[in-house]
Amino acid sequence: MAQTGAALATVLFLLIHPVEGAVYNVVTTEAGHEAVLSCPYDSMVSLLMVTWKTTCSTCCLLAYRRDRNETMKLNCSERMMWKYSPESDPALRIYPVNLGDEGNYTCETASSAGNFLFVSSLTVIVPPTVTLTSDRSGEAVCRASVGKPAAEISWIPASNHSTEEEVHHPNGTVTRVSSISWVNSTHPTVTCLVTHPATNQTLSLDLSHTSPRLHYLLIGGSVGVAAVTGVIIYLIIRCREKLALFIIVHFAENTNISKFVFSHIKKKRFKRLRPSGFVKANFRSTPSREKTATVKPPVLSDGIYQNYNPTRIYMN
Repeated sequence: MAQTGAALATVLFLLIHPVEGAVYNVVTTEAGHEAVLSCPYDSMVSLLMVTWKTTCSTCCLLAYRRDRNETMKLNCSERMMWKYSPESDPALRIYPVNLGDEGNYTCETASSAGNFLFVSSLTVIVPPTVTLTSDRSGEAVCRASVGKPAAEISWIPASNHSTEEEVHHPNGTVTRVSSISWVNSTHPTVTCLVTHPATNQTLSLDLSHTSPRLHYLLIGGSVGVAAVTGVIIYLIIRCREKLALFIIVHFAENTNISKFVFSHIKKKRFKRLRPSGFVKANFRSTPSREKTATVKPPVLSDGIYQNYNPTRIYMN
């Protein structure tokens, strides 16, 4: 109640004394930075009272009375304070400033020379987030996201076929997107220029590494290798016949694909699994060097001939 009474007393004091013509000032500050709103007055004249207030009746009120050497702060954020001592320089400081701080701030001073009004219009700007990308359809996309005001986008080399889109957000920021086609471009790079009151940025894209033809070749080559590898693996798993395995090994011998995969089969298993009907003409089998025991005829004793009579053979 004490602060409210002091505020009313200050307002009544200023209303009783006529106010001279108002002076206007425009202040632009980037979000997150410091905003300083000045309140000029004649330092040669004794200052009696100074009051800062916003346009709405329920908003911040910051006042100083020299005769009582007291300051008053009503409905003000902790981010709003005196920049210096109010009796020497009654400037208002807002830190860090945000989009909600935009608006008009009025400084009223009372001195022996009269009452004066000074209005500052605070504008908060937000630098955009800038990106430059490309897609496989052959478009370069430059995006300036969540900026205030909307950023300006241009291209190097200049293009008359660029398309632009804007998205307005509830907090007053704007996202602007610009796209150009570079499928038939003869330039090695494309550059996006973003101009904004808070920042100027330049991004470049190397078109030699983002060609759509290169994407198609890489995709086609990968699909081809995957298909051949899949067929080979399927035949190895499913076909257990010697003929199927021989065809696979023979295919690997005459192509540059999967030689490493079949090297083990070729060296370790092919000799055992090669069908006899497919033996090459110049194939030579290596004779075995293993030593075998000599088989000798059995030794018969003389007793086997004791009952031998050749005439008995023909009598029957």
